Amino acid sequence: MSDPKFYGAGFPYRQIDDLPGKLIVLEGSDGVGRSTQIQLLRRWLEDEGFAVSDTGLRRSKMTQKGLDKAKLGHTLGHITMSLFYAADFADRLENQIIPALQAGFIVLSDRYLYSTMARDIVRGADPEWARQVYGFALKPDLVIYLRAEVADLVSRLIHGRGLNYWEAGMDIHPSYDLYDSFVDYQSELIVLFDQFAQEYGFKSVNAARPIMEVFSDLQGHIRDLLEDQQPILEDDF
Repeated sequence: MSDPKFYGAGFPYRQIDDLPGKLIVLEGSDGVGRSTQIQLLRRWLEDEGFAVSDTGLRRSKMTQKGLDKAKLGHTLGHITMSLFYAADFADRLENQIIPALQAGFIVLSDRYLYSTMARDIVRGADPEWARQVYGFALKPDLVIYLRAEVADLVSRLIHGRGLNYWEAGMDIHPSYDLYDSFVDYQSELIVLFDQFAQEYGFKSVNAARPIMEVFSDLQGHIRDLLEDQQPILEDDF
């Protein structure tokens, strides 16, 4: 029988018992403001006395350099890239996320398995296969879905850091028009995120509003989760 802490078999070779910390995930499309909110949340939670760790895609020391090179070279097939990202996720989960949770930390994750699954499915992966690949994944305590329409994402990125090849899905929407490719690709991802929100019980937040309004909503959801959580103070270390 699968461990209820995990979406599937978990790590069969490792017994995971008490996890006093909390795993909080922010999900959503490219340009929706996840990284900004993670920074605000970390500062707020630390001010409240909680020990906080944060993580995100491609932050595994084992795979980061290889993934960065693979994205530059455009030489790997979709399934190979999917498994490369799964290896990144597994390494971070086992060696960063779970140890932090065992130590009582609040772990903030900028994206989780849902983003990688959505990307895989859009690129032709079988949805059930994508779910099975991440059977080792720990179930988060809270997933907040920052939702915005494509028009809002485009406006933010054009007036900010701009559009890029991968966020526009140019590897599957070959086009000379970066804008059109971005709209098509992100629209497909949003459809999947909306489905995942129902399937996995995400808390949805309207991310098309000003940053501090969104932050206030996130604080509300997290306060509810941490109502009985005791902060880890410096004297505890």
